[in-house]
Amino acid sequence: MKKILLTLVALASVCHANAQTNSAWTLRQCVEYAIEHNITVKQRENSVKASEVELSTARNSRLPDLHASANQSFNFGRGLTSMNTYTNRNTQSTGFDMGTSVPLYTGGQISGTIAVSRINLEVAMADLERAREDISLQVVSTYLQVLYQRELLNVAKEQLNLSKEQLRRIEVLYNNGKASSADVAEARAAVANDELSVTQQNNAHQLALLDLVQLLEINSPEGFDIDYDIIADTSLLPDSLTAITMPSLLLTEQRPALRAEVLKLQGAQRSVRTAKSGYYPNISLSAGLGSSYYKTSGFQAESFGKQLDNNFNRYVGVSLSVPVFNRFSTRNSVRQARLQVENQQLTLENTRNSLYKEMQQAYYNALAAQRQYCASSTAADAAQEAFRLVQHKYENGKATQTEYEESRTRMLKAVADLLQAKYTYIFRSKILNFYQGEPLC
Repeated sequence: MKKILLTLVALASVCHANAQTNSAWTLRQCVEYAIEHNITVKQRENSVKASEVELSTARNSRLPDLHASANQSFNFGRGLTSMNTYTNRNTQSTGFDMGTSVPLYTGGQISGTIAVSRINLEVAMADLERAREDISLQVVSTYLQVLYQRELLNVAKEQLNLSKEQLRRIEVLYNNGKASSADVAEARAAVANDELSVTQQNNAHQLALLDLVQLLEINSPEGFDIDYDIIADTSLLPDSLTAITMPSLLLTEQRPALRAEVLKLQGAQRSVRTAKSGYYPNISLSAGLGSSYYKTSGFQAESFGKQLDNNFNRYVGVSLSVPVFNRFSTRNSVRQARLQVENQQLTLENTRNSLYKEMQQAYYNALAAQRQYCASSTAADAAQEAFRLVQHKYENGKATQTEYEESRTRMLKAVADLLQAKYTYIFRSKILNFYQGEPLC
């Protein structure tokens, strides 16, 4: 029984597999697959691409534009002739134009827009990283649940084998006249009850696998299984919270959630300067060229090509737009931008405080799980030893079937509690290490 208990508590560190088959998925494979196929992650990736397009658009606003136009018109009745006089004649005209304009000075509006777009891209990338972390945490939790249910299934199978062995022993005693038919019936009932437990635990294990399959966005759970051959990691936590929080605080700015809020604050501050650009004049350079063709019915007109050559024209100009009064629109835009900065500062402070509280909570959760695991281990050892003694008494006729079943029930509960405490401790430790900047796997 001691070997059985040791086998039951040899659990996973959840990050590295020593051996695997083609059908066995390691935790790392599950996490990588989930990140690649998760819909939320894909949406965040599209948000990053959209931010890249937005940044490109902002940068291209410095470039000159180029436009061309052509027009054809027909006039009936009184119209202008080639001699610059009017007469009742039908006329037609053709015109061609091409022009360009370049912003020379916009009061910092373009540079501000570029800066805000660049920050928005960094925010989108931080949100993408956060989405990847969220799905990774979900996969780790679900993966551990599968391991936990598998270990409970192993416990149920071991108990079924033990009950079958007891049934065979009692049947031998019954055949030799040393056991009653009631003892045989009780032993058979124990076997039937353990067979039911195996079925129930097998169903729970399959449902846990289904949860993992659905989380990975796999169409069917058929043929899916995970790698159970992994190494246990039950290293003790530091004795002081300071040893956890101080290094974690140094890595605080690296957390995607907080980094996104810091970037949003920078974007809001830059938006204030962009809003102030409305106070400054705009200067732009424009240039173009064009030509036209004109014909009046009843009069001989010069050829199309010659008119285009004769009417060819070019122009270059500089325009200045000075804001004088725009109904306080710019002033109110600046006020709104400053309010946004204040709100973002509060949001950042709240996020920082929440992150620190989460780190504290993660430490104390892991510490409580560690204590629970140690206590459960002691209780499981004691229950296993007590069951071994009762089993010895039962085999020698010094304990009743009821005493045997009660001792076995206590042992099974202690082992189940140990398994639950073990996996809870592993998961809580992973969360704590995650806040310290370590990868989940």
